[in-house]
Amino acid sequence: MAGTMTAIAIEGGKGAAEALKPVEVQRPEAGAGQILIKVAAAGVNRPDLLQRMGFYPPPPGAPETLGLEVAGEVVTGSGRWKVGDKVCALLGGGGYAQYAVVDARHALPIPKGLDLVHAAALPETVFTVFANVFEHGALKAGETLLVHGGTSGIGTTAIAMAKAAGAKVIATGRGADKKAKALELGADIAIDAKAEDFAAIVKAAGGADVVLDMVGASYFDKNLEALNVGGRIVYIASLGGPVLEVPVMKIMQKRAVITGSTLRPRSVDEKARLAAEVERVVWPWIEAGQVRPLIDATFPLADAAKAHAHLEAGEHVGKVVLTV
Repeated sequence: MAGTMTAIAIEGGKGAAEALKPVEVQRPEAGAGQILIKVAAAGVNRPDLLQRMGFYPPPPGAPETLGLEVAGEVVTGSGRWKVGDKVCALLGGGGYAQYAVVDARHALPIPKGLDLVHAAALPETVFTVFANVFEHGALKAGETLLVHGGTSGIGTTAIAMAKAAGAKVIATGRGADKKAKALELGADIAIDAKAEDFAAIVKAAGGADVVLDMVGASYFDKNLEALNVGGRIVYIASLGGPVLEVPVMKIMQKRAVITGSTLRPRSVDEKARLAAEVERVVWPWIEAGQVRPLIDATFPLADAAKAHAHLEAGEHVGKVVLTV
């Protein structure tokens, strides 16, 4: 028998942050090709908030428990992983718990110099940035990345990864404090999106070749205005509205590529391919100190509700992590 464990459940199936409660549930068992991880830390991400509110259901076969990234110790091995190995992993769900099961190919070794709390903040953000900025956006050395929400978990990671790749980075944030923080984190130019016209500033600085956007419709026209000919706009969320009218002629004139993606619904094989690429390209940047996850706050697992409230307040800089 696998026994039981503590996990975080959503009381009533959906609700406000206060609906998150610790409960005793059956401990999962690893199947073929999977590993079981004793979780030390779990990242908290915006998709977790959306799932809690009923807007982002888990894909078929994924656990109902929240949590898309963890770090911890392997207790059931498979493939390259043996019992006792320390790993971080991208999950389809189930991270807000004492134990989590994952495809062995979706786990990566803890980068040299990182503890488990910092490692838990890597998978969801690093996989997202790599897939969208470097694969879909095809950012190259010498090009310019415009990243919105530059002090979010995604934003801080995008700044560091783009700089490591030899790109110029322009970051937006809401407020003077976040503008200053984005510069401190390595952005070449930072813009207060509440008080400044980001499109005009980006154009004056030479334009953007790639835009990483989680705002959506409300920023589309200005993104297109700031974009260089042949540029790429990549959407990863739509916090400012999901529906827009598209100015087709302007897109044609700019020869713009408008794309976007989600990470969680991808196939296990596609996630395995992405994991291998992340380990090959990004892990050396992390171990060289060029990319380092920025932790804003940690909360005990039982305080997941407080962690969600903190993230929802929008004042965080970097990642929020649960410790187990």
